[in-house]
Amino acid sequence: VFTKYRVQAAPVLLDRERIQGGVCQAIIVNSGNANCCTGQQGLEDARTMARAAAQALGIAEDLVLTASTGVIGAPLAVEKIQAAMPELVQSLSADGIHDVARAIMTTDTVPKLVFRKGRLDGREFTVVALAKGAGMIRPDMATMLCFACTDVSASSRFLQKALVQACDRSFNRITIDGDTSTNDTVILMANGMSEAEIQTPAHEAVFQEILDEALLALARMIV
Repeated sequence: VFTKYRVQAAPVLLDRERIQGGVCQAIIVNSGNANCCTGQQGLEDARTMARAAAQALGIAEDLVLTASTGVIGAPLAVEKIQAAMPELVQSLSADGIHDVARAIMTTDTVPKLVFRKGRLDGREFTVVALAKGAGMIRPDMATMLCFACTDVSASSRFLQKALVQACDRSFNRITIDGDTSTNDTVILMANGMSEAEIQTPAHEAVFQEILDEALLALARMIV
């Protein structure tokens, strides 16, 4: 789910293109610079950022999504991201999500991170989601990023529908100061590792409730 604002940052434009395949394995995020209103060079920088992550992880470049937050109109110092990549990949860990929640903060005073669990036919699954956002918030998100991960097995079509509904019930209902934004991005990824599989409308309802709960908790944290 992306910003509805007419001016859209390079990472949003790149992600819109890449999500058409329905598969993603990594997200590379930077704070401090929005990579917005930076023209063709900004788009190239977003691709370079994704390429650096893909090469370091040994995965296909089109499986990497990007997100940026920060100052609008300044060129992205993509060489800093490239230089940091080996250390970033080396530091990957099972509890690294706490570090991500802190790293993407801009005007936030606290990191925003939630964990929720549910069950499908006796198999437990988890949803973990993190967000940044503190000011320039209005209905239809605005100046926020959110990344949610789950270990259920589900089609990209269902996940898209579930995410749109969850955003409409959470991030699209909050307002602080009435500003729209250029970089808003909410991404949901599922890896199937729990072996809990969404196969029926009843399964969909169970998962939807957990996802709604997680994103609503983050929306309240933002406010």
